[in-house]
Amino acid sequence: MADRVAIVTGGASGIGRALAGALTARGDTVIVADVAGVQAKVAAEELTERGPGIAVAAELDVRDPTAVETLVAAAYDDYGRLDLIVNNAGIAVGGAVDELTLEHWNRTIDVNLRGVVHGVHAAYPRMKERRSGQILNTASLAGLTEAPMMAPYVATKHAVVGLTLSLRAEAARHGVKVSVLCPGYVDTPLLDRVNPDLPQTEAGRSARATAVRIQRRLYPPGDLARDVLRGLDRNTAVIVTPTTARIAWYANRYLPGMVRWLITAAGSRQARRMGY
Repeated sequence: MADRVAIVTGGASGIGRALAGALTARGDTVIVADVAGVQAKVAAEELTERGPGIAVAAELDVRDPTAVETLVAAAYDDYGRLDLIVNNAGIAVGGAVDELTLEHWNRTIDVNLRGVVHGVHAAYPRMKERRSGQILNTASLAGLTEAPMMAPYVATKHAVVGLTLSLRAEAARHGVKVSVLCPGYVDTPLLDRVNPDLPQTEAGRSARATAVRIQRRLYPPGDLARDVLRGLDRNTAVIVTPTTARIAWYANRYLPGMVRWLITAAGSRQARRMGY
């Protein structure tokens, strides 16, 4: 479906930028929202130039519920509707639990979980009233498995999966579609910005190397965006990509004991490698 109006949080880079690009490429109007306002403006200008859709920038900190509410309300005021909101903004936090501070935990919860809650809280009532709209929340394969050395991140992503599936069951009868995105390792700047503005850890410093060791080939954001649009068009509940991530998800569902043993063993090797 073309000519839709969408909001993409965390839209200035990484997965958000790729999704905003895929949406504008099919003719949608996209509000590229990001805490990095200058980057959002650059991204919106570049996407509009490519067309055929239009992208506009909005500086947004998803930790601020009033700001999120204002942005969603403005979309309805300016365009008369909001067809899709992608609650994608997030941060990566890594390290052994005993070396992480409460600041690590609080920042992860504020951005990765509360940021999604704020988007849902602002958009869902309006979509329900109009009996139209779609919500996509970005979680992670880490929200379907139990990776070590990233407990705050795993906790918030599991919460986003649960929130999404609960809302999906509730929203269906009101004509609102709800999905969750659970990607494996994607080649984005997130891997180079683990523990942003937080005390750094060895797990954080080596995040990209660890991702390559586990998945070998990091998934291109453009390929991910293509998969996501297909999942949204099909109203897929849990969008898991790439294939390696789906295999890990299926294995964890059907052989959980074996997978947990493998994760524990791999985690121990990783910890020794990092000097933990």
